[in-house]
Amino acid sequence: MRHKRVINHLGRTSSHRKSMLANMASSLILHKRISTTTAKAKALKTFVEPLITKSKEDSTHSRRLVFSYLQDKSAVAELFREISPKIAERPGGYTRILKTGNRIGDNAEMCILELVDYNEAMSGKETSKTKSARRRRGTKKKTEETEKQSPKPAPKTVKSKEVKEETPEKTEPSAEE
Repeated sequence: MRHKRVINHLGRTSSHRKSMLANMASSLILHKRISTTTAKAKALKTFVEPLITKSKEDSTHSRRLVFSYLQDKSAVAELFREISPKIAERPGGYTRILKTGNRIGDNAEMCILELVDYNEAMSGKETSKTKSARRRRGTKKKTEETEKQSPKPAPKTVKSKEVKEETPEKTEPSAEE
């Protein structure tokens, strides 16, 4: 029975589990979204959310506490500079788990773990990227320079069914005539 067994050990030793969660947390902070198994994502969620809460107060003590867990200077700097101002008013629930199906090799349940404030599609905000109009035919626009060089359009070709076969006229008289 699992009475009062809170920690999912993930089939690893404590040192391996701590280093794996630290690496995954720093990847989540740097990339804002990672793909992993659901069990690891749930364990990572309980690992990283208290760190994000500690980052709301930007002091030397809180930076050192977060660094003791993450062991990555760039992730700590990203957390305190970029993420903590964005989540300052949020009372909790900084991450979201989106299930994506099962992995092909071992049928493990996969998911995407992401920071909530960094997904524009889920928050309803419009992205700055706009799609350009697409055309079916590859028509080229003429520039002013090409119009000056060739003001007359090329004559249209006539289909072969409409053209009657004509004998070419001889320009030079031949010796036989």
